[in-house]
Amino acid sequence: MTSVAVSVGRTDTDRHMRPADTGTSDGSDEALMLAYSRGDAAAFERLYARHKGPTYRYFLRHTSDRAAADEMQQDVWLKVVRARDRYVVDARFTTWLYTLARHRLVDHWRAKRGVHFTALDDDAAGDAPEGTRDTGDCAEYADPLEHVIDAQAGRRLVEALADVPVPQRDAFLLHVEAGLSLGEIARLADVSTETIKSRLRYAYRRLRAALEDLQ
Repeated sequence: MTSVAVSVGRTDTDRHMRPADTGTSDGSDEALMLAYSRGDAAAFERLYARHKGPTYRYFLRHTSDRAAADEMQQDVWLKVVRARDRYVVDARFTTWLYTLARHRLVDHWRAKRGVHFTALDDDAAGDAPEGTRDTGDCAEYADPLEHVIDAQAGRRLVEALADVPVPQRDAFLLHVEAGLSLGEIARLADVSTETIKSRLRYAYRRLRAALEDLQ
């Protein structure tokens, strides 16, 4: 997994207005990012250590290309570094971070010549049929990862995920890797919560079927 080879120290952008001092005693992502904006490089290191794995897997499981995932990981975390002076808390840090990640992923697909671009939010790309929507929250989805008991099963899950249509795969990864709620995913994707429920139902159904003999 790649490391962000950038300096997290201060630059001449210190002249910009700073947010009010909130400290980092609660250890929240938002507090750490605000502390980083005031010059606390250690706060950034904590944030990066906390989220580098999930963001990398988000890219890798969408593309199955380690070189591309490395590049996108580097780009997104550089964006976090460069945005430190403009950062304000108007949503959870993870929502903001995965908005950056999602935009970078779209740019990646658009830049690949000879590859048909599939919009992340294209409902025609395989949402579950009408009449199969769930009505609860994330807790009602039994995590298929709990059935992964060895390396072979893990590979089967990753292979199965690659066959899930992009919008459903994206909802699954934002739910599992990013830990976003249904509402947060819906706002990020600019679709309804019901659409996200439908996408998650489809993705989980496909993954459960791939691991059916392990259950």
